[in-house]
Amino acid sequence: MKRNKFIAAVLTFAAVPFAPFAAIISKKSLIRVNKGFKIQAGEGRIHGHIKLKGVNSNILDVKISGKDTDGELAIFEQTSLSQGRGTPLHIHPTQDEIFYVLEGSYFFKVGEDKFHLTTGESIFLPKNVPHAWTQVSAKGKMTVTLQPAGKLEEFFVAMQSLDHEPSDTELAKIFSDHEMQLLGPPLKVE
Repeated sequence: MKRNKFIAAVLTFAAVPFAPFAAIISKKSLIRVNKGFKIQAGEGRIHGHIKLKGVNSNILDVKISGKDTDGELAIFEQTSLSQGRGTPLHIHPTQDEIFYVLEGSYFFKVGEDKFHLTTGESIFLPKNVPHAWTQVSAKGKMTVTLQPAGKLEEFFVAMQSLDHEPSDTELAKIFSDHEMQLLGPPLKVE
């Protein structure tokens, strides 16, 4: 047992000089785009259409991936097909989020405040503030901007891969695995 502790201590101490390089290596795993690119209307970059399962059955198209920006920014277009459904109450500890409604109407809760949004309106959700939204109209479309990008893109891919409605425990783990904290149930429209 003492030998295992000694080896662990040596490995930990030996890794210290290389710690600054870990951030560089992980950042280099992202591929920053140094040339402009165009995404066609109705198309998604990298993943094609991401068809969500579980929280709602909306379709997400990655327009600007965090991989394009070294994780500094991500922009998604969401086609909303789940009237009366939305996200559970949650927080992003490190990302600010901006929604811009392209069509339809939505109901948001940000902290203690509640907002009705329609076409042409936008809303800012500061990092570390509990929030949720629900689709009010039969159909809708929004752009979602995150800064920094975080792991929301990977969250959407994980939700698409589900073959069942996740339990509350499973959903909380998926949120946690993607740098979000699940706080409560979905928002009811008022």
